[in-house]
Amino acid sequence: MTQSSPPRHAVVIGGSLAGLLAAAVLAEHATVTIIDADSLPDGPVPRRGLPQARHVHLLWSGGARAIEEILPGITDDWTAAGAFRRSLPTDLVTKTAQGWLRRHEEMQFNISCSRDLLDSVVRSRVIGLAGVTTLQQSRVMSLEGSATRITGVRVDTPEEENRLVTADIVVDASGRGSRARAWLEALGPIGLRQAEVDSGLVYATRIFEAPAGAHASGFPIINVQSDPRVPVPGQTATIVPIEGGRWQATLSGTRGGQPTADPDEFIPFAKGVRDPIVGELLEGKKPLTDVAVTQGTANRRVYFEKADLPDGFFAVGDSVATFNPLYGQGMTVAAQGLLAVRALLRAKGLGHPGIGREAQRVIAPQVAIAWDLATSQDILYPGATGMKPRAGAGLLNGYIDRLMTGALTNESLAAALLQVITMNRPPTYWLRPAMVWEVLRASDRGALKAAPLTTAERAVGGLDRAPGSAQPEHPGKPAGAVEPPAAVEPLDGAEPVDDADPVGQAR
Repeated sequence: MTQSSPPRHAVVIGGSLAGLLAAAVLAEHATVTIIDADSLPDGPVPRRGLPQARHVHLLWSGGARAIEEILPGITDDWTAAGAFRRSLPTDLVTKTAQGWLRRHEEMQFNISCSRDLLDSVVRSRVIGLAGVTTLQQSRVMSLEGSATRITGVRVDTPEEENRLVTADIVVDASGRGSRARAWLEALGPIGLRQAEVDSGLVYATRIFEAPAGAHASGFPIINVQSDPRVPVPGQTATIVPIEGGRWQATLSGTRGGQPTADPDEFIPFAKGVRDPIVGELLEGKKPLTDVAVTQGTANRRVYFEKADLPDGFFAVGDSVATFNPLYGQGMTVAAQGLLAVRALLRAKGLGHPGIGREAQRVIAPQVAIAWDLATSQDILYPGATGMKPRAGAGLLNGYIDRLMTGALTNESLAAALLQVITMNRPPTYWLRPAMVWEVLRASDRGALKAAPLTTAERAVGGLDRAPGSAQPEHPGKPAGAVEPPAAVEPLDGAEPVDDADPVGQAR
């Protein structure tokens, strides 16, 4: 009679989105213990260890599709709980650095809701999986093992200090406040390198009661982006309709132009960005919260994949890299990386020698793409610190600028723009020969001069309908009309935090 081997066990440090998805992936191969310093709530309520959840979060279609692969049916679960699946650019009124984007029929989508709701739905699904348990109000103090092999963690729990939890693999998903670098270096030198680019960004959020009729009419996301080509602090303003008949409004500013927690300054700041529409829409609306402010938003990357990691360990999510939250990359990068880990584990198994190091390497490509997109723009703002752009970055930025200018009037360029921004395609998608030809011919002739809100949306928002204050989305068509879609291919707090990912901006 053959004796079966004991079941494998995995430890995931951190119960935010990246940790939950890691647990779901590992649950196919092992029992899983999620260790978190918080009490993990049953519903969509704030968590002490996730203070950035107070700000706008959008999950791009690239991330939503990855999570749907890991947790089938999760999109329906989100919408049943009150989230909105928003068509892009149909349900988006955005002023990019180049101008107002037209509202074509659906090319991509995002999931819009509070971060608390988004996480709670995933948490309910993952904690309900067979073999997944949690160790809450518990803090990991160190990794157990050696410089060649991790065998578990030491944890302080409410009942016991320095408790040993053994594991075949340990995944660090503890977020921006991760201590994994120090833990690993305590076991022996492994050559971990870190990079940072900091634009000095601060963002501030306040939730308002949405006006009557906004929910029924499907009021769009409103977003005014900064322009990194202009040597002034980059300031943005965004409104995202979320569950419960609310508008979540987030402002941001880089070094020298940051928003504050002063409620009297919130709407004036929103009116002072490149277009005043967000401030005008918020004027007269009932605030439901104070102003929440977050600093410590630097892009920071630890190159785990280049280090001589001990076996039995890898890191995911904000533990690996944090991005300026305005680009909306964190959740999607984590989800796509873990989808790649799932494929690796299904191919080789959890017991394969060096599986942790291989997992770290398959996560790296998505991290690198997001890192290059974010840092190449952030370093342009006044007072930004960190690594300088690579040679040739100016030429590439010029090409992207021309592409984005063309996207204002050319539907196929708009579709290509959204393919990359929503993280369904890598930036090399923009360099296909047919695309280069279209970009070289791009022009902003016929670009919109004002926000493409319909007459009904302006009425719901309470905007002044003075002559010249509105413009149809497409010249020669009634306001609100859309054209057929293009043919496209299918903070640093005291507690560890994870996956800051408020609304993205293209550049």
